[in-house]
Amino acid sequence: MKRHSIFVAAALLLLFTATGRTLDKKGDAQLRTVRGSVVDKDDNPIASAVVYLKNSKTLSVKTYIADDSGRYRFSGLDPNVDYEIHAEHDDMTSSPHTISSFDDRKDIPVTLKINKKKDNK
Repeated sequence: MKRHSIFVAAALLLLFTATGRTLDKKGDAQLRTVRGSVVDKDDNPIASAVVYLKNSKTLSVKTYIADDSGRYRFSGLDPNVDYEIHAEHDDMTSSPHTISSFDDRKDIPVTLKINKKKDNK
């Protein structure tokens, strides 16, 4: 039984070492959170702006509708993936912001300033 436990522990350690993930005290992968606010060119919050978060590996996109104070939040993000985030409201958009896998912060604040017309192709 003791050998089995050692084997399982070694296998888990190898798995997380191979994927580049670290473990917190509870044994869970350390996931990231991106949060912030959406503002206009004068730094006023924009309620109901749509925030887009694109996973660069899978190209999947998550969306979040900003609250009445312009705030948004994406949690449970893979620390080994780059993401691109931007916001839109009416016919306006923000510049895209890249969240790098090399950024080791667990809580990443990003203010998205909506200040240009959307390029409707």
